[in-house]
Amino acid sequence: MSKPKSVALVTLGCARNDVDSEELAGRLAADGWQLVDDVATADVALVNTCGFIESAKKDSVDALIEAHSMKADGTLRAVVAVGCMAERYGKELAEAMPEADAILSFDDYADISTRLQNILAGNSKPAHTPRDRRSLIPISPVARQEMKVELNTKMGQGGTFARKRLANSPMAPLKIASGCDRRCSFCAIPQFRGSFISRTPDEIINEARWLAENGVSELFLVSENTTSYGKDLGDLKAMEKLLPALSKIDGIERIRASYLQPAEIRPTLLQALIATEKVVPYFDISFQHAAGTLLRRMRRFGDGEKFLHLITQIRALSPEAGIRSNFIVGFPGESASEYQELVDFVNASNLDAIGIFAYSDEDKTEALTLEGKLDPQVITERTSELTMIAEELVMQKASDRIGQRVRVLIEDEELQEGRAEHQGPEVDSSTFVTIAGRPSAGYKVGQYVDAIVTDTSGADLIAQSL
Repeated sequence: MSKPKSVALVTLGCARNDVDSEELAGRLAADGWQLVDDVATADVALVNTCGFIESAKKDSVDALIEAHSMKADGTLRAVVAVGCMAERYGKELAEAMPEADAILSFDDYADISTRLQNILAGNSKPAHTPRDRRSLIPISPVARQEMKVELNTKMGQGGTFARKRLANSPMAPLKIASGCDRRCSFCAIPQFRGSFISRTPDEIINEARWLAENGVSELFLVSENTTSYGKDLGDLKAMEKLLPALSKIDGIERIRASYLQPAEIRPTLLQALIATEKVVPYFDISFQHAAGTLLRRMRRFGDGEKFLHLITQIRALSPEAGIRSNFIVGFPGESASEYQELVDFVNASNLDAIGIFAYSDEDKTEALTLEGKLDPQVITERTSELTMIAEELVMQKASDRIGQRVRVLIEDEELQEGRAEHQGPEVDSSTFVTIAGRPSAGYKVGQYVDAIVTDTSGADLIAQSL
């Protein structure tokens, strides 16, 4: 009996990529592949790339090169790129990266096992020519569900899901939609992820139940634009109905939503995010900037005044809610006064977590062609300045939580580290649990611990269990 072929998945980028990797793993395991952690011991290294910004693309290239270097010494026979960068660049990436034995598209996901077997057999798979995936479905959102089955079948994302967990974390991302209809001038995601398509509530609930049965107690709802959920289902209040349904699933203790657009946080959705049982008061809001004039050039809505009003509404309904956002510094034409508006907003917003990113040109985006590009030195100086301001504000916000009661999900047994309700996974701060002021050693991964915040360490909290 021949030994089953083995594959190691290397995942870069966001939580949506984590889900994609687990779906790929599920299909491969169902077809008899052995999943291994060590790239050097696998037959195939399947690198799920990120193509969002330059630093992420560099990380993906580095991962492909590192995997290729292991072919000489181990059992590794093929390095295969999938994911956003592979989809976005196709043939161009294949020509630039001879270290990759194949570049696969999203359309290859449904037959991923066959694709990898053919590659191992020495059959080359020509890299695809990238196309704008928004053209694959109707422009009208309400007409998209009719074509969804055909499109998802090509991508291996039908009504039934194939997924295999690649980690033992008590938290897992759950994809509720894919694609984006926004046309932000700095972003290329809609071109390679396609237009917005919601999964049906039944699909989501079935997968949530499966996750609960497989050790997950916190669901992290992910998509490119969570506040648009349901518009192609003909129900703009679909999220308000989905959240209570998810909260009824046995074993689920927390539900967390990600990537909310400020212009789409309608009153009923805000109320549902705060009042629905098990939904934690956590708001990952995509502000991007605060100067209204610059936001229009970004093809976005709102301004600092409107954003502060939204934050005030959230704090009024849930004073201890966690709010995080990301901001782009140095967008083309950003004047000194527009930058100052951003600084003033960040100072006034009282956010729990702040991501600061320097603008960089992205292929095939409108911003690439805009006039008024800033000197790189100016961008660097402004980014450094605002980063320092943000770090100080986040640490002060953490200090303000001293004396608050928190419920911590333990994720690291050795460090007794976890997350409170206001702390999102991976990108936010953590909470370290102590007993009588000394490090605890008794809580297991997956346990929820009630505690009081007693101190801080930078942006992280130190809390004594009750």
